[in-house]
Amino acid sequence: MVKFNRRQFIALGAAGAALVGSWLRRDISGRTVTSAPVDSASLYQSSNGLLQLDLEASERLVSLGGKQAYFLTYNGQIPAPRLEAKPGDRVRLHFTNNLNQPTNIHYHGLHIPITGNADNVFLKIEPGQKLIYDFQIPVNHPSGTFWYHPHLHGLVAEQLFGGLAGLFVVRGELDETPELKAAQEEFLVLQDFALDNRGRRSDSAHMSLMMGREGNVIMVNGRTNPLLELSDSGLLRLRILNASPSRFYRLALEDHAFYQIATDGNTLNEPIEINELLLTPGQRADVLVKRDKQSGQYRLLNLPYDRGNMGMMSGRGMMGRDNRDRPMVLATINYKSAVSSLALPVSLASISALPEPQIVRYFELNHGMSPAVGMAFLINGESYQGDRLDTQVKLNAIEDWELINTGVMDHPFHVHGNAFQVISRNGQAESLPAWRDTVLVKRGETVRIRISFNDFAGKTVYHCHILDHEDLGMMGNLMIEV
Repeated sequence: MVKFNRRQFIALGAAGAALVGSWLRRDISGRTVTSAPVDSASLYQSSNGLLQLDLEASERLVSLGGKQAYFLTYNGQIPAPRLEAKPGDRVRLHFTNNLNQPTNIHYHGLHIPITGNADNVFLKIEPGQKLIYDFQIPVNHPSGTFWYHPHLHGLVAEQLFGGLAGLFVVRGELDETPELKAAQEEFLVLQDFALDNRGRRSDSAHMSLMMGREGNVIMVNGRTNPLLELSDSGLLRLRILNASPSRFYRLALEDHAFYQIATDGNTLNEPIEINELLLTPGQRADVLVKRDKQSGQYRLLNLPYDRGNMGMMSGRGMMGRDNRDRPMVLATINYKSAVSSLALPVSLASISALPEPQIVRYFELNHGMSPAVGMAFLINGESYQGDRLDTQVKLNAIEDWELINTGVMDHPFHVHGNAFQVISRNGQAESLPAWRDTVLVKRGETVRIRISFNDFAGKTVYHCHILDHEDLGMMGNLMIEV
């Protein structure tokens, strides 16, 4: 558990304030906070088995952190509207692209069709065009925290960095757990942006693309250091999304532990006590926090994390990467009194390990030169090509994929359409089975995952979720055949 005394936190708050300027008011203790609700995204919920809405992608003037800037938005909002549905519901999303470049939508983590007008990353919706996304969530779909964002290759990082990201929540069995029903639920969408000293959104320099762009301002639900007021509930449930294209978040809460109950939208067998939570781009986690300390304000921190470098291209001046050296305050949690009697759920799910695989495949992650694009990021020595079929699997087959990072940077690896179980790291078996859709493969590390390709045939992709690396070639086409 991370502990800081009050004097250290005053210094920490001053460092954080220097990063975002004098945009926000200060409370009586000198802390920089925003007093608006921590979750300001609009909410669309399914009704009578249907989630239906209009969604427009466009560049809009948005007020963030007390200043206005032009961002890429869904329905003019940062973060985008939160969508909520239940297993078995139909989703009908009337999408309009009013950006000045083509785009599409990926429903990250949802187990839905990967072809047609569903989770099809090969759709290309031109400026001014409309498309109705229409699919059904399977009746046996797990409840969890998922999300949606653009996924047109070559523009993914740019459009996500511009602001296009929103939560997609599937409500189900986990949410009916008595302890969770009684807990206070909050959603935290973590995003970073590059803003100049006039508050204008700026693009990433070429060298920062090699590392993956990081912004100089971090927002939680479109706000800098929001103040989250706890109700009388003894438990706080935080549903956290890393919606940044490259930044890793190593989270800790002053004087509190986290009790993790879900990862990447998938429930764990039981709560796991942790002092820190590492979320790589695209990952989500549900954690519980006990309201068992003395009354006061406690800061949610992003602790330093070094995700690697490319020699001279890892310099400190590169778009916010100097924050690797010190903690940053992301949000402040406030409660007036402790609650002495706290109950955590004892059992959440019953996850069984997948059976032995029918085939083992190997994927080497690295970088190098490509004749077409110059510096590129590679899987098995190849940079992505849209017309090349990289991996063919059989529907309902179980496979092991060994992910071998021989490069100098950490890479979070994401597979579309199907969750997987992490079997081992560097030959050491994982102790408990859990479902994920994104796994971190650190530099020099070998990670083995096991996937069952269920329900939906067709073509999709796997890739590094540092999205500049994906756009620069670290992606492969996956064909799931009947």
